[in-house]
Amino acid sequence: VCIWVSRKPKGKSTWEQPILAGDGVFRLGTRDATIAGINDSTTLATAGPIIPRKGWDTADLRRKACWNPVLFQMPDGEIWLFYKIGLRVSDWTGWVVKSRDGGKTWSEREPLPEGFLGPIKNKPELVNNRVICPSSTEVGGWKIHFEIYDLATKEWKYVGPIPAEDAILSKDLLTADAKPRPIDCIQPSILKHKDGRLQVLCRSRNQKLATSFSSDGGDTWSTVTLTDVPNNQSGTDAVTLRDGRHVLIYNNFQTIAGENKGVRTPLSIAVSDDGIHWRHVLTLEDSPINQYSYPAIIQGKGGTLHCVYTWRRQKVAYKRIDLKHLK
Repeated sequence: VCIWVSRKPKGKSTWEQPILAGDGVFRLGTRDATIAGINDSTTLATAGPIIPRKGWDTADLRRKACWNPVLFQMPDGEIWLFYKIGLRVSDWTGWVVKSRDGGKTWSEREPLPEGFLGPIKNKPELVNNRVICPSSTEVGGWKIHFEIYDLATKEWKYVGPIPAEDAILSKDLLTADAKPRPIDCIQPSILKHKDGRLQVLCRSRNQKLATSFSSDGGDTWSTVTLTDVPNNQSGTDAVTLRDGRHVLIYNNFQTIAGENKGVRTPLSIAVSDDGIHWRHVLTLEDSPINQYSYPAIIQGKGGTLHCVYTWRRQKVAYKRIDLKHLK
């Protein structure tokens, strides 16, 4: 599995041919190979595509899969593409490549600091000259945390894991002696309130989206609680509009009690004025036989919403949403 980038230039109706931006390939014995846990028993690099690198002989190259790419544009226009490399989630290490020409070409990858994964699924937010990366881990229970990059000092700060209230897992709700445990939540997305507070919405194993708030720019967060918004144990994304409203893209389906996860359909849009009370306004996809998942959403410079998501595990779908549909 590699990371590819495709561009849709302004005014064009089609997407450009994809560019290979991340391949998970390492040369044995190098510092980066050690960081990624690469050794001579790791999969041969020739099992998949390889980014050409000067002086590299395929005989000493090994590879791991690449996961969960996240794009973010810095204030100076440089685009950072975060992704993870590993055999499985528990094996992930965090990496970044950068582009100064709008995604046409990409730098050599750089490792994030040890223990840092970058934004785990959803985009960072710029707050007080710091890039707040919403992140999470899945080993020993699902937990959210934050990785903050200071643009002035170029230093990273790790915040968390964030404590959570106790709740019963969806799969245990029909078990008579089921015991509550801290809410299992991952993949947060960040909302920015008019009063300066930050809020996250998170995927959970507890039938509802989970949430937490920060009143100090992301340095501390409230205990994670459950919202009233249904969740099917699948990823969501959210964005705060320039008019102050919040928009959520999600599967409008709640996991059935006794089940671990729910169907990933329909895919919907909801709007909120306060981040707590949400109203469904639009259904993007709805099929009883398939799924629509892993959505991402941003507001463009012109105000239009842009979203992409996995279409039936076969393609990537792209939709533009005019704000008039969010009344």
